[in-house]
Amino acid sequence: MNSVPDYFGCMVFDDKAMKSRLPKETYKAIKKTMRDGKRLDIEVANVAANAMKDWAVEKGATHYTHWFQPMTGITAEKHDSFISPDSDGSVIMEFSGKELVKGESDASSFPSGGIRSTFEARGYTAWDPTSYAFIKEGVLCIPTAFCSYGGEALDMKTPLLRSMEAIGKQAKRILKLFGQDETASVKTTVGAEQEYFLVDGDMYNKRKDLIFTGRTLFGAKPPKGQELDDHYFGSIKPRIAAFMAELNEELWKLGILAKTEHNEAAPAQHELAPIFSTTNIATDHNQLMMEVMQKVAKKHNLICLLHEKPFEGVNGSGKHNNWSISTGKGVNLLEPGETPYDNAQFLLFLCAVIKAVDNYQDLLRMSVASAGNDHRLGANEAPPAVVSMFLGDELNEILDSIESDASYDAKETVQMKVGVHVLPRFPKDTTDRNRTSPFAFTGNKFEFRMLGSANSIASANIVLNTAVAESLKSYADRLENVDNFEDALHALIQKTIRDHKRIIFNGNGYDDEWTKEAEARGLSNFRTTPDALPCLTAEKNVKLFEEHKVFTRAELEARQEIYFQNYCKTLNIEALTVIDMINKDILPAISSYIGKVSSTAAAKKSCFADADFTYEENTVKKLSSLSASIYKSVNELEASLKEIKPLDAVEKAGKFRDIIIPKMEEIRSYADAAECITGAEYWPFPTYADLLYGVR
Repeated sequence: MNSVPDYFGCMVFDDKAMKSRLPKETYKAIKKTMRDGKRLDIEVANVAANAMKDWAVEKGATHYTHWFQPMTGITAEKHDSFISPDSDGSVIMEFSGKELVKGESDASSFPSGGIRSTFEARGYTAWDPTSYAFIKEGVLCIPTAFCSYGGEALDMKTPLLRSMEAIGKQAKRILKLFGQDETASVKTTVGAEQEYFLVDGDMYNKRKDLIFTGRTLFGAKPPKGQELDDHYFGSIKPRIAAFMAELNEELWKLGILAKTEHNEAAPAQHELAPIFSTTNIATDHNQLMMEVMQKVAKKHNLICLLHEKPFEGVNGSGKHNNWSISTGKGVNLLEPGETPYDNAQFLLFLCAVIKAVDNYQDLLRMSVASAGNDHRLGANEAPPAVVSMFLGDELNEILDSIESDASYDAKETVQMKVGVHVLPRFPKDTTDRNRTSPFAFTGNKFEFRMLGSANSIASANIVLNTAVAESLKSYADRLENVDNFEDALHALIQKTIRDHKRIIFNGNGYDDEWTKEAEARGLSNFRTTPDALPCLTAEKNVKLFEEHKVFTRAELEARQEIYFQNYCKTLNIEALTVIDMINKDILPAISSYIGKVSSTAAAKKSCFADADFTYEENTVKKLSSLSASIYKSVNELEASLKEIKPLDAVEKAGKFRDIIIPKMEEIRSYADAAECITGAEYWPFPTYADLLYGVR
């Protein structure tokens, strides 16, 4: 087998492929577009398309597709072959610049929030030349943006690219103030850690809830969960290791920098982390990663669960969005250096992030809102629903000294001693990490930990990019025409610290007292998706997005409607699945076991006059009571679903939160109690113990 460097990126029309196949001037034009965001003319596109086609055909591709990310949460693709009829009745393989640059899709068939009506079908896909084309399953995939006939964004890619332009533009203004006039571009970078569960495929196929909703709607707690902490970073089982090995190979072929893999805290839970990429490429790669994970898992008779909370009582899954800002030459603008106190440029960019997170904490919370993530946020393994920032001891002390105009004594590097002479000493970090913080500074980047495992990382990064762009704009507007730059800069940093220090919290985010303190500080606490979504169209937020040309008001209103609809549809499917499983599986199973126990009691009575029927009587009594409660609650659930059906999406979302979810939880509590006393051979589907420990 070839070594990894030999086949890495072999399915990507990357820089190496372009350099070898494109004329020098065409290559330069495309690289300039990738670096500076300049438009490509059609002549360049024609040459690029032909070279791309030849490369893809040599790799076995017969079709191409504009690969895009609509508001469905997954990617979309429509395949067209390269074949074109020749004059002699045969076919030739062709691909034009026009076909590369623009495609057409039925925009009315994707979520549009009312922007597109059913009869208004036209929509366009437009090539994103900053993200490399790749081959997936014999199809040349061209990363694209997706918009309506009127130009409104109907996807995640378009506003993400707009937000990257916005922060790049404002960051260059700031760098110019520090004498860096020649900076061609500034881009945000992301490394998105992906958590997931793996369960046996045969067991999965026996669980309607997993099939229809991605999570278990029923399931009693197994005798052992994650309390021994023996799964986290534990030895990887052979079947899982085989999956991971094939997954890495497939991802590496696609140029995805899969780096770190390990067992996570919960049984059957794992994590995969990539190396940083430019934000739009990282977003593409994360979408691809989720798709490839699921496909490779099936080859091993495994199912990859990406839901945020597939199992109650154990850790849920998230994404850790490691975000930073870099120049086109790779200089990290959030790198403190050895003396961050004296690094004014770093401090200004740090303050821009602090100001952005505080001013737009509502948008950041909204950006991670979903029905699935509501189960996870605020649980004891995930950040709370309150947005706050962790900076660590050293940065906190630096900001305190700046605020009070006090001197700061820089920390000396301390050698870490671990008490064993044979082990090497190494420099101790100047601050600890905080895994409970939603937004933590981790050396030269921020780790936004609130994202749900199933969702695109685009939404969070759109908000983060735009909010920081606004901070940088306000700084540039203030500093560009001052007489004394150093004094004005110091005053600006000092003011930012004083105005926004409420968002900084270095303590335990899992502590209930923090929620009370956050409220006293005036921080928002949107506990559920229906609570968070209205802020998307708050006037200050509309102004933010319109000012930086990331969203129009119409696009925001449409997106908000889609999010409300998705929340309602998700919970409606879950409620219908609960009803189906109760009526067709759980109640019949309980009745069968009651019949079995009753028959046993009758047999004992006929044979033994003095037999003890305590077990049989109590079991029948308990199960009869539970089945009656289940039946009553399911009927109430059905009635509630009918009552809320005609409501609009916003009102319906509130009813799902306040009525449907509590009713489903009530039904589950009865069913799980019944599972604990029903004979194992009678229970109709695999239990938590089977699912969490079934892969050996």
